[in-house]
Amino acid sequence: MRIQTNGIQMNYELMGDKGREVVMLSHSLASSLNMWEPQMDVLSRHFRVLAYDIRGHGGAEATAPPYTLAQLADDAVALLDALHIERVHWVGISMGGMIGQCMALSRPERLKSLSLCDTAAVVPPEAGPVWQERIDLARREGMAPLVQPTLERWFTPAFLGSNPPVVDRIRQQILDTPVDGYIGCSEAIRRLNYLDRLHEIRVPTLIMVGENDPGTPVEASRAMHERISGSRLVILPSAFHLSNIEQAEAFNHELTTFLADNA
Repeated sequence: MRIQTNGIQMNYELMGDKGREVVMLSHSLASSLNMWEPQMDVLSRHFRVLAYDIRGHGGAEATAPPYTLAQLADDAVALLDALHIERVHWVGISMGGMIGQCMALSRPERLKSLSLCDTAAVVPPEAGPVWQERIDLARREGMAPLVQPTLERWFTPAFLGSNPPVVDRIRQQILDTPVDGYIGCSEAIRRLNYLDRLHEIRVPTLIMVGENDPGTPVEASRAMHERISGSRLVILPSAFHLSNIEQAEAFNHELTTFLADNA
């Protein structure tokens, strides 16, 4: 569904019975709310589920870059306000987890819990040139040359070879990402620096990561776990970056258990 809020056209799906607690799903860079397909039905059995497209992705308006994580968090809050939703269980993967950290630090009263999946709390300076290369490539040639390298960071070779329909759907989401949206969000990600503030987070927190994630490795999740008091760390075997897709059954089990514990 489309809605105008915070100065942009946003897109979202809301499913599940009214009156239930709301789980809000925030996706990765170069994806869309459709990446949460393996979770939607499972979660909606017990919760109301709100999945949305981040600015510049899917059906959301792509404004001129750059963006900031604070701006993306403001978009999320504006959507909640427009839908008259006071508090949510935030589930974010990759970029969505970075936005979730911003929410937990700046608007903790809007969160019942926080799930940080395959994400990080800081982008080290040495990663700056890598992000600049991706931004420059997208600006010059569009999204097509970014597709295969992205898929190879997101999924293990075994999964890429044995699940072509799933991979093709994700491939199309990358291709469909507006260049302005990709660049805008990449600029936000490359400035990520919440590590030294994570001790301020007080909401119940789950941290999940694929054991072989090359983009946001286990060490990044351990660093968050060490700093967020009472957080729960889960390492999912045989998964790269999109563990919610590659290991959907294990991911769903850990997530639903955590949510039930904090409902």
